[in-house]
This record gives sequence, structure tokens and C-alpha cells, in this order.
Amino acid sequence: MNLGPTELLIILVIVLVLFGVGRISRIGGELGSAVANFRKGLNDGSKQEAEKKAGDETQA
Repeated sequence: MNLGPTELLIILVIVLVLFGVGRISRIGGELGSAVANFRKGLNDGSKQEAEKKAGDETQA
């Protein structure tokens, strides 16, 4: 299933008509915020794992 530029343009127009520009920009902002929070959570988790590993090594 190959989508060419014409088909993508038609899909974009349909989405704009259904949701409107304001709602799409708000959804984009919320999606960006969710991705940023997800990345922050991953970084926090890896930091906690590193701290735990370092604490285990000092006890041994």
C-alpha cells in the first residue's frame, strides 16, 4: 500500500476539516509533552538503576 503525495494531501485536508487547525495544534502540543515526559521517565529510571548498581558495588 503506497501512498503518494496526492493521497497524503487529501488525507491532510480531511483531517483539517474534521478536527480544525486549533485542535490539531493542541493535540500536537500534548503529544510533544507526553514524549518529553516519557523520555524524562526513561532517564530517571536509568539514573536510579545506575545509583542502585553503584550502591551494590560499594557494599560488596
